[in-house]
Amino acid sequence: MTRDEETPMQDRGWWLGAALSGALVVMAGAFGAHALEGQLAPRLVAAFETGVRYQAWHTLALLAVLAWRATAPLAGQRLAMGLWAAGMGLFSGSLYAMALSGAGGLGMITPVGGVLLIAGWLALAGAVLRAPRR
Repeated sequence: MTRDEETPMQDRGWWLGAALSGALVVMAGAFGAHALEGQLAPRLVAAFETGVRYQAWHTLALLAVLAWRATAPLAGQRLAMGLWAAGMGLFSGSLYAMALSGAGGLGMITPVGGVLLIAGWLALAGAVLRAPRR
C-alpha cells in the first residue's frame, strides 16, 4: 500500500464534487455547441453558454482552493467553496433550465446564484484577511 492509499483524502467530497462539476461543464459545453445551435433562440443559447462559462470558472476556483487547503487550511475556505457550489447550482442551473425549457420565470433565480458566487469570493477574501501572517 502506498502512502497515498493509507492516508484518507482531505476534502474527498469536495474533490469529487469539483470533478463531477468539471465533467458536467464539458458535457454542457458540448451539448450547447452541438445540440442547441439552431434549435433555440440566440438569447437562450447565449444564456446557456453563460451558465457553462460561470460553472467552469468556479469549478476551477474550487480546485484551486482545494489545492491550497491541502497545504494551508484556513477558516473560511470551506464557506467560500459552499457558497460557490450553491451559487453554481442556482446561477448556472437556472440558466440551463431557462434555456432548455424556455421558462423565463427561472431567470429570477439567476441573480440569487450570482449573489452567492460573489459572497463566495468575499468569504475567501475574509479568510485571507483573517489568516495569520508568517
